[in-house]
Amino acid sequence: MMDLRSDTVTTPDEEMREAARDADVGDDVYGEDPTVNRLETEAADLVGMEDALYVPSGTMGNQVAVRTHTERGQEVLTERESHVVKWELGGMAQLSTLQVRTLDGGERGVPTPEQVREEYVEEDLHRPGTGLLTLENTHNSKGGVAVAPEKIDAAAEAASDLGVPVHLDGARVMNAAVAHDVAPERMTESVDSVMFCLSKGLGAPVGSILAGSEEFIDRARRNRKLFGGGMRQAGIVAGPGRLALENVERLADDHENARVLAEQLAGVEGLSVQDPETNIVLVNTEGTGHEADAFLDACADEGVEGTQFDTHVARFCTHWDVDREDVETVPERVSEAVEKLD
Repeated sequence: MMDLRSDTVTTPDEEMREAARDADVGDDVYGEDPTVNRLETEAADLVGMEDALYVPSGTMGNQVAVRTHTERGQEVLTERESHVVKWELGGMAQLSTLQVRTLDGGERGVPTPEQVREEYVEEDLHRPGTGLLTLENTHNSKGGVAVAPEKIDAAAEAASDLGVPVHLDGARVMNAAVAHDVAPERMTESVDSVMFCLSKGLGAPVGSILAGSEEFIDRARRNRKLFGGGMRQAGIVAGPGRLALENVERLADDHENARVLAEQLAGVEGLSVQDPETNIVLVNTEGTGHEADAFLDACADEGVEGTQFDTHVARFCTHWDVDREDVETVPERVSEAVEKLD
C-alpha cells in the first residue's frame, strides 16, 4: 500500500528511535528535561525567535498561541479556509471565547494589507475590538501553496501598525522556506509567533513548536498546562524532534517527487491536477464522472491511499517514506483505478 494520505504518516528511522531510547530526561513541567530544553532553544534559533515551547500537536500550538495573544470576546481575523477555522473544532470559540472574522485570501490564501485594515475593528463601548491576525504558510486548503515572505510581511505589518499581534500557523513553514530558497527565519521575521510541526515532512513521530518572545512563551507555557499539554519525561519524544530540525533541506526531495507525481497524474484521462508548489498534489476528479470519495476507494483497491479534500478533489501528499521509485508507480495504479470506475 502506497500511503499518500498525509506527511503525518511517516515513521521514525533508526536514528530517531535511538535518540528516543538514549535521551536524557526530566520533568518538563518543572523545566527539568534537558532534551526538551535543548530542542526549544534550537527551534527558536531556527525561526529567529527569542524562545520556544514544545507542544504535543500543531493544533495545540495554534490554540495556545491564540489564547495567549488575546482577551476573551475579542475578534480574530483569519483567512476563511485556514486550518484554525476549518480543522480545529472551533477551538478559538470553545477554548478562548473569541469571535472569528474571516477574510477571502484568494488563490494563495493570504489576506492583503487593505483587507486587514478594512476589517480591523477598534475596541469601543459596543465592540470587543480586533485582538489577533492569523496567517498560514504553507496554506493547506489551497494545496500547499508556499506564500512568499513578502506577502506575509505585508499583511503582518498592516496588523502591527494597528497594534494587532500576528500568529503564523506554519505547520509546514519549512516547506515554504525550501520552496522559496530562504532561511526559515525569513519566513517568520514579521510575525509575533509561529507554530511549526516536527512531525509531517520533518519526520518526527510527535510534536510541534510554538515560538515567540520570551514574555510570550512564559505566558504560553501556562496556557499549555491549562490545555493539558504539560508533559513529564518528554525527552523521549523531543530527542527525535531535535533530529527533525536537521531535515529541512531534504524537503526539496518531497517537492520534486510531488512535481513528478502531478505531471504523471495529469496524463490520466479524466483527471486535472493543480501544479504543486511543495509536497501536496490536488487532483480534480470531475472529468471522470465520479466524486473524490469513489475515486479514492478505487485507488485504495489498487494500493494507493489519499484523502478527500472536496466533493471532486483528492489530495496526495509526498513524504520521506515515499521515494521516487514509489512515486513513479502511482500513476499506473491510479489509471487502473479510474478505468475500473467506468
